[in-house]
Amino acid sequence: MQVCVLEMGMDRPGEIDYLADIVRPDVGIITNIGDAHIERLGSRENIFRAKCELLPHIRPGGVGGLNGEDPMLASLRGSPPVKTVFCGQGEGLDYRAQTVGGDGESHILCRLTTPNMDRQVRIPALGEHMIYPALIASAVGEFFGLTADEIQQGLTRFVPTRMRMNILRRDGQITILDDTYNANPQSMRAAVEVLSSARGAYKVAVLGDMFELGPLAPALHAGVGDYLGKAGIDCLVAVGELARHIHDAAQAAGVPECYYCPTKAEARPVLDGVVRPHATILVKASRGMALEELVDYL
Repeated sequence: MQVCVLEMGMDRPGEIDYLADIVRPDVGIITNIGDAHIERLGSRENIFRAKCELLPHIRPGGVGGLNGEDPMLASLRGSPPVKTVFCGQGEGLDYRAQTVGGDGESHILCRLTTPNMDRQVRIPALGEHMIYPALIASAVGEFFGLTADEIQQGLTRFVPTRMRMNILRRDGQITILDDTYNANPQSMRAAVEVLSSARGAYKVAVLGDMFELGPLAPALHAGVGDYLGKAGIDCLVAVGELARHIHDAAQAAGVPECYYCPTKAEARPVLDGVVRPHATILVKASRGMALEELVDYL
C-alpha cells in the first residue's frame, strides 16, 4: 500500500475546496480551529467554514478525523457528509487518551483507547497537546488496517521535524526548546505549557511576533503575555514590534523578569545575561521572525 499525506494549505475561503477537489482524499483531518490566518479570514467562524470545505471531498467509504474537544468541530457531530471519528480526552469520543506521566525532558506517557486497542503508549515529545496528533494518527492507522502493535511502535518512533519543539542540550545542564518554525496564539500557549512543566529550575521564554492576526494582533499577543504569568515562567525576552504587547502583559501578570528587544541583535546581550545553569529556554515566533538565529546563538 502507498499513502500520500498532503496538507491543504489556505489563507482565504475557497482554497481548500479547490485543492481537496483535486486530491479527493480517502481520509480528511481537521486538527483544530485557531487564530492562524485570521487577518484575511476575519473570524474563527470563517476559519471553521474554510477548513470544513475539506469534508465533502472525502471519497465514499473514507473517513474524517476531527478534534472532538474543539468546540466548533465538536458541533459537527452527526452532521458531516462522511463517516467521521472524533478524538480527544473527553468521555464519549471515538478515540481517547489521558496523560498518565512523563519525564518532563523527553517524553509523555498516555493511555490510548480506540475501537481496537487500550494500552499505555510512550510518545517521544513534550506537552499534553501531543496526544491529539497521536490520536489522529491512530485513527488513520486503524482505517488503513494497522494493528495495535504497529500503531504503538509508530508512535514510539515519532521524531519532530526541525524547529518544531526540538530539545537541545548545552553545557551547564541548559535545555533549549527550539519551536521556532511558526507560531499562533494556540501553539504559543501549548509551548509555554511545555516550558512550565519542564524540570529546569529557571524557565525563560524567548518569544517573538505572531503574524497574520490583523486587528486582533495586540490583544492576542497580550493574551500570551498574561498566560506567561499564570504558567509561572521566570523570565520573558520579547523580540519584535508586536512582542511589546507580550512584554507589557507579562509584566502586568507578575512575570519576575521581563525584557523587551525590538530586534534580534538587541536580544543577544540580554540572552547573555539570563542564560544560567539549570535553565530551560523556549524560543518561539512566527516563521518570518527567523528566531532560529537566536537558537544558534544560544
